[in-house]
Amino acid sequence: MNKFDWLVIKRLLFLSIPITLMLLFIFVLIDFSDNSDEFFEQGATLLEIFTGYYLNYIPDMARQILPVAVFASCLFITGQFTERLEITSLKAAGVSLYRISLPYILTGLMLASATSFFDAYLIPNANERKFAFEERYLRGKIERVENQDIFRQPLPDTQLRLNYFDRAQNVGYQVRMFQYEGNEVIKTTSASKMSWDEENEIWVLQGVREQIYNDYGYSEFQYNNKDTTLNVYPRDLARTSSDIALLTYEEAQDYIESLERSGAGNVADPKVKYYSRLSYPLSILTVTIIGFAFASVRRRGGRGVYIAGGLMFSFVYLTFMEIIKPFGSKGVLDPVLAATIPHVTFLIVGIILLISTRK
Repeated sequence: MNKFDWLVIKRLLFLSIPITLMLLFIFVLIDFSDNSDEFFEQGATLLEIFTGYYLNYIPDMARQILPVAVFASCLFITGQFTERLEITSLKAAGVSLYRISLPYILTGLMLASATSFFDAYLIPNANERKFAFEERYLRGKIERVENQDIFRQPLPDTQLRLNYFDRAQNVGYQVRMFQYEGNEVIKTTSASKMSWDEENEIWVLQGVREQIYNDYGYSEFQYNNKDTTLNVYPRDLARTSSDIALLTYEEAQDYIESLERSGAGNVADPKVKYYSRLSYPLSILTVTIIGFAFASVRRRGGRGVYIAGGLMFSFVYLTFMEIIKPFGSKGVLDPVLAATIPHVTFLIVGIILLISTRK
C-alpha cells in the first residue's frame, strides 16, 4: 500500500458518508411527506415517529442507498484524478491501470463486507421495531401474504387447515386436521381454537373432537383441551412480505426450510428476497469497478459526462434488478438466479470495461 492507495481509500470513504447522509435526508423527507397524515391520524407523536420509525428505518435505507453513494464518489474522485492528468501520469510512470484500480476494489470489498455483516445481524432488529411501528400506525403498509383459509402439510400423511390465524396472539381458529394411510382418512381432529405455548413449544387445542376410523365405522372422543406437537410454528402460518427482512441470515434460512417442511405455497418469493439480501452487497463492488473504469478515461464534457453516465447506469441497474425479481417469485427462474443475475451481469460488464479501457 502506498500513499496513492491510502488517498483513494480515504477519499472514497469520506465522500461516500456525506452523500449517503444527504440521500438519507431526502428520502426521510419524502417518506414523511407521504405518511405524515396517516401518522397523526393514528395518534403518533413526533417523538414516536422519529425514534420508533425513522431511527429504525435509516439502517435499511442506508444499506439500499450505499451503492449509489459509493458509485457517485467513485465517479467524482476518479474523474477528478483524470481531469488533473494524475492517472495519465501514473500510467506514464509504468503503473498498470489494474494496479491503480486496486484501492478501489479493496474499498468496494471492505464496504460490501461491512454491509453484509450489518444486514445479517443488526438491520433485522431495527426492521423488527420498524415493523411493529408500522403495524400500529401504518397498517395498510404491511402486505399480508395469507392469514385465513390456511393449508399446511406438516407431515406427508397429515394435513392441517385453519380458517384464520391471528399473528399478534399466535392463535388459530376453526382448526381441522386429517391423517391419512394411503388414500384413506384414518383420523380427523377438529378444534375451535389452537394456541401456541411458547415455553413448551407445543400447540394447545381447545374444544377438541377426534374421530378415529376403522373397518366398522369410527370412534369419537372429545376434550376440552389437548396438547399436540406439530411440525409447524406460528411464523409458518401468518406470513407477510416483510418476514425475510426481520430475520438474520441463519434465521431466514431456517424460516424458508420450515415453510418447505410445512407444505406452504409460494416459497419462491421469500427465497428470492433472501438471496437478494445475500447478493446485494456485491453491487457495491460492481459499481466501484464500473465507476473507476468509466471515469479513468478523459472524456469530452468533463464531469457532466460522468454524472450523466452514472445516472443512466444506476437507472438501468436498478430497473434490471426489479424486472427480474418477479420471474423468480413466480417460479419462472430459479430464486438464486433471479437474485444474482443482475449483479453478476453488471460485474462482468465492469470487468470487461476495465479490461478494454485504454492502458
